[in-house]
Amino acid sequence: MTAIQNPTAAAAAALEPGRDTAPSKPVPQHRRRTWPQIAESIAKHSVLIVLSVVFLMPLFWMVTGAFKTQADIGAFPVKWFPDTITTGNFAYGLATFPLLQYFWNTLVICVPSMIGAALSSAMVGYGVSKIRWPWRNGIFTILIATMMVPFYVTMVPLFVAYRDVGWTGTYLPLIVPTFFGIPFFIFLMRQFFLGIPEALSDAARIDGAGELRIFIQVILPLCKPALAAVMLFQFLASWSDLLGPLLYLTKSSQYTLSLGLTFFQGAQGDTAVGPLMAVSTIILIPIVVLFFFAQKTFIQGITMSGIKD
Repeated sequence: MTAIQNPTAAAAAALEPGRDTAPSKPVPQHRRRTWPQIAESIAKHSVLIVLSVVFLMPLFWMVTGAFKTQADIGAFPVKWFPDTITTGNFAYGLATFPLLQYFWNTLVICVPSMIGAALSSAMVGYGVSKIRWPWRNGIFTILIATMMVPFYVTMVPLFVAYRDVGWTGTYLPLIVPTFFGIPFFIFLMRQFFLGIPEALSDAARIDGAGELRIFIQVILPLCKPALAAVMLFQFLASWSDLLGPLLYLTKSSQYTLSLGLTFFQGAQGDTAVGPLMAVSTIILIPIVVLFFFAQKTFIQGITMSGIKD
């Protein structure tokens, strides 16, 4: 027969020094997934896999085409893998394509553009999110509405304006506009700033800091992920831009990488597809490397821009 424990003795034992009296943590219980949930998960992942394959097919075709002969590229039915791997396309492309010159020209546009886009968008985003002034929301709405205006609507007036001030034939039309803010980047920065507590700005104002000092010393250090996202977006846009350089650059020595790829199209419309794919693969490498090292900060900036108080 089991003896009945004395409650007083049990309480004394519980209060004994060195005895662990913390309540035990509940053991997490994993729910078994039902068949409908499993089927839904399989369907979602299947759709994502199919979409990934669809989006990666052109990239795969370009990379494999760089190692194909002209006969394999034009073969029907399509040959996804080359019968004979050749590096002749790279040799011909690098021999006839001024890669270093076009690479430098592209950097001359990309680096100032991404700096200008980041600074101007951050300043305007701060002004429409942290500073209270009349008609702030209305002006911000008008600013965002300009995103719906296609570039082709303003393309001719902008070209005429830049021609009249003597900017055609230079890189200025491709760089200067980024220093005056880009609506999408302003929206991105504003959303990020809305997630920063107002208490930080109020505390700085109480200490006597002005808006410029608050922006530089308090807000700007906190928005590095959003700034990185803006800079990466602008770098990609300037790197792959074709229409802008085509409009404003008049000398072949000024060509960017995207515009220079048209060099592979002959006067009769024939295109050296193999060398074109080889050089395109080389041009893609810096973008892949940049995104590989900056993807964590880039994704953090995008996700945190959707969070606000």
